[in-house]
Amino acid sequence: MRKFTQLDGLVAPLDRANVDTDAIIPKQFLKSIKRSGFGPNLFDEWRYLDHGEPGMDHAKRTPNPNFVLNQPRYEGAAILLTRDNFGCGSSREHAPWALEDFGLRALIGVSFADIFFNNCFKNGLLPIRLSKPEVDELFAQTLQQPGYRLRIDLKAQTVTRPDGKVLRFEVEAFRKHCLLDGLDEIGLTLRHADKIREFEARRRFEQPWLFA
Repeated sequence: MRKFTQLDGLVAPLDRANVDTDAIIPKQFLKSIKRSGFGPNLFDEWRYLDHGEPGMDHAKRTPNPNFVLNQPRYEGAAILLTRDNFGCGSSREHAPWALEDFGLRALIGVSFADIFFNNCFKNGLLPIRLSKPEVDELFAQTLQQPGYRLRIDLKAQTVTRPDGKVLRFEVEAFRKHCLLDGLDEIGLTLRHADKIREFEARRRFEQPWLFA
């Protein structure tokens, strides 16, 4: 998992509430468990005017010019502004995979669905909860200022606006530690690899019948 320490990124505003995981990555793209390759199908039904299926040549598809992530001013965005209850619906882990694979590293909104919120931290994506007035102001500034960027410092737990105003956010200490060090659940387990090998060797010696 990629570490998350600081980010200076372009912001894109997705001004919709209750965005569910089937909108983030539609069900027909869930066959793979490789964690990569989902970016081109992020928000597929909103990004394209035709119906998407696995294996399609995206260069031949017609993008929806009205969808925010297709607009040139938001190309290369690393931060997505969201509204209430982002990531609701099914618990598919493919949703944060698709967001991260697209190039997004952080989400900022008032609230996120619980399972989606947890899955983001497990996949190197930082979901930041701010107050509604703070999020409303970020939306307004992003729409008014092309090239609008924010600076996020996970260690300090701050979001700094272009005008210098600092917004502070809360993050649980263990999740913060894992993101700063780039540790997912597998990485956390592998820190104890020597002890695991010692245990397995001892068990093989003490209970050889289990390995016959």
